[in-house]
Amino acid sequence: MYIIVGGGGDVGYYLTRYLLQQGHEILLLEKENRRFQTLSEELGQAVLKGDACEARTMEEAGARRADAVIAVTGEDEDNLVICQMAKKRFNVGRTIARLNNPKHEELFQRLGIDVTVSPTKAILSLIESELPGQRFVLLMNLKRAGLEIIQIVVPSLSPVVGKPLSQINLPRRSNLALIIRGEEPIIPSADVTIEANDEIYALVNREGEEELRRTFGNA
Repeated sequence: MYIIVGGGGDVGYYLTRYLLQQGHEILLLEKENRRFQTLSEELGQAVLKGDACEARTMEEAGARRADAVIAVTGEDEDNLVICQMAKKRFNVGRTIARLNNPKHEELFQRLGIDVTVSPTKAILSLIESELPGQRFVLLMNLKRAGLEIIQIVVPSLSPVVGKPLSQINLPRRSNLALIIRGEEPIIPSADVTIEANDEIYALVNREGEEELRRTFGNA
């Protein structure tokens, strides 16, 4: 694949180096002269000096033949511009943007960015999963399908404790995928009885998430 990476900070550098090791054709764009010189010493011809937000730079980088453009600058506005230009002007099939502020995620999705990656959100999810008493954790967003994979730890006072799944009114917008009880994985079926502290993994859309919280007593 031919991949253009916009932004030569630490993220852009390590991403480019990894993708080169995987055998991809990569071009990293960096506008700041001193940083460009440093990157050139490390990555050679895989680095081009220029602003990825500018159409002229993207043209020089060969964006029209790129399979993907990845924008990982430290500014969300720049990452949005890079990806939108790649999509609309150069017809790049796949755009990926780094999100520094998770609040911008919905905006990026509405404006057609294929994939957003938020290190802040990922760290927060990890912290939440380790907090005592935290019983509802978002594990993954499947943006194209409008779905989420979530983890629920059933509270001891949940109204569903002691009930088989056949007697629990689960939201139509949810699908239980797995139950972990201690060290034992259990495939959900109608006769499986829910116990306190069961870890339940479910696939839901955004509307079904709140319903599932209420069903298991996590709201």
